[in-house]
Amino acid sequence: MTIPVQNITSSEISCSTCEACCCRLEVMIISDTGVPQRHIEVDQWGGETMLRLEDGWCSALDRQTFMCTIYENRPWICREFEMGSYECREERKNMA
Repeated sequence: MTIPVQNITSSEISCSTCEACCCRLEVMIISDTGVPQRHIEVDQWGGETMLRLEDGWCSALDRQTFMCTIYENRPWICREFEMGSYECREERKNMA
C-alpha cells in the first residue's frame, strides 16, 4: 500500500525512499565547500550552480543508488535542505 505523499510525516521520510527529489532542483553554489569543477556550471553572469544533466538530475547523483557522489563536498544549500523539512515534503509532493 502506498501512502499519499501529502500524508507522510517527516518522521516517515527517508532519503533512501525518496528517489532524490531535491537532486532535481537548481542549486546555487554560494560558498566554497570543495565541489569538483566537473560538477559546476557557470552562467553568463559568472554565477555558479550545480551542473544538471539533460534529464534534469544533478551530475553528482549516482543514478543506481540515488546517493550523492560528492557528499562530503556538497554545496551549502544541499547541506541545509533537511530531510523531512517542509521544503522536502513539498518537493516530494510536487514530484508525485
